[in-house]
Amino acid sequence: MSRSRTRPRSPFPRLTAAVITTAVCVCVSASTADATDAATEAATEAATGPVVSRGVTIPAFYTPPAQLPTANGSLIRHEPLPLGISLPGLDGRPLPGTATRLMYKSTDSSGSPVAVTGAYIEPSAKWEGDGPRPLVAVASGTMGQGDQCAPSFALQHPLTVSGETLSVGYDNLAVYRLLATGAAVVVTDYVGLGATDRLHTYVNRLDAGRAVLDAVRAARALPGTSLTSGSRVGLYGYSEGGGATASAAELQPAYAPDVPLAGTYAGAPPADLTATMKGIDGSALVSALGWSTNGFVQAYPEVRALLDANLNDAGRKALADTSTMCVGEAIINYGFSRSTAWTTSGKPIADVIAAEPRAQAVLDAQRIGTLKPAGPVRVATGVHDDIVPHAQARQLAVDWCRKNGNVTYEAVNLPNLGNRILTNHLAPLITDQGEAISWLTDRLEGKPATSNCWTMPFQR
Repeated sequence: MSRSRTRPRSPFPRLTAAVITTAVCVCVSASTADATDAATEAATEAATGPVVSRGVTIPAFYTPPAQLPTANGSLIRHEPLPLGISLPGLDGRPLPGTATRLMYKSTDSSGSPVAVTGAYIEPSAKWEGDGPRPLVAVASGTMGQGDQCAPSFALQHPLTVSGETLSVGYDNLAVYRLLATGAAVVVTDYVGLGATDRLHTYVNRLDAGRAVLDAVRAARALPGTSLTSGSRVGLYGYSEGGGATASAAELQPAYAPDVPLAGTYAGAPPADLTATMKGIDGSALVSALGWSTNGFVQAYPEVRALLDANLNDAGRKALADTSTMCVGEAIINYGFSRSTAWTTSGKPIADVIAAEPRAQAVLDAQRIGTLKPAGPVRVATGVHDDIVPHAQARQLAVDWCRKNGNVTYEAVNLPNLGNRILTNHLAPLITDQGEAISWLTDRLEGKPATSNCWTMPFQR
């Protein structure tokens, strides 16, 4: 019989009953020692039952083992992943390719080892460009904070609907379009999304960027792929994913010098979280304020103490509820709420954090744009985007230009499609996707990119 259990490191002591956590699963290994460990973990799993998050049973694969490898990007386990949308190919190979579920080791923002899940897809399409088949690491846009929202889970279940969960794998379209070019794709679930041992650290710059880079390492380590040591690497992400790829491009020289980047696409990146928090408060996606707060409370004691002292019962309930939600049910249950109803003072959460220097310093440390990005980057943002505000995304491009980065900036100029209802944020995702993939494919083919920094005045 399945049952929900409590996560360790819950953001608030009084929230723990609402948060799903740890189960122990079977690790498959060829070694006798690992086989013994697997048997022990199997017995524990049988006794405790699987993790269930908002009516969705999380496969045992997603529960990390107690011991992790030392090297970042090391494979912990892998298994076949059936794609939710797959067609038989004329040559017997499925279209768009063959998928493998992954768990790999990364390092979180505190410097501790962490297990991250994801997926690798070997495409059926032939790579027609110069050199061996390249690899694109895809960082998905906002999916939620519940483990059932994981992008790799969405590849298997493009639409998840239960009495409590509504999740759509909208970034699957970008994944399939990239596979159609002949590039291999690795998708990261980020820290804590899918993996059942902790909360997803939503928009945490270090966690996200490192998870992207280590996904590349994990894909390279996977046996039986067509990747070679000469395979070029590109990064693709929009919204939360745009922030993750932007962060990865900055972190690569120091964190992953073995992962040279041919090109990085960062669409609608939340580079300035203070500005972004103000944009999402009161919007259809106000739940993202809960996800980011939950993640930072888990990682940083100074934020934990501040919010514990300033949230009222409604705020505690909102953070507990959103911690297991995907985007769909979060919009239905909390869309257009304001965080002023969640605090004892009636002030927005952003103002509460700004009044405490140590907590504000946590958000300031998440700022993307303080380092020069590795390789050419393309930043695109809708001029009317009011969820991940256009101005702060454009400022990222300016900051990178000031550091002599090879930056291609694209302002996606669409009509205003409605304030705070997500349309101004989502429309550029679709309308710019073809250009973004074309630009990235050129980089994977070895074509040089020409910066357009000269078109942008550097003054704020």
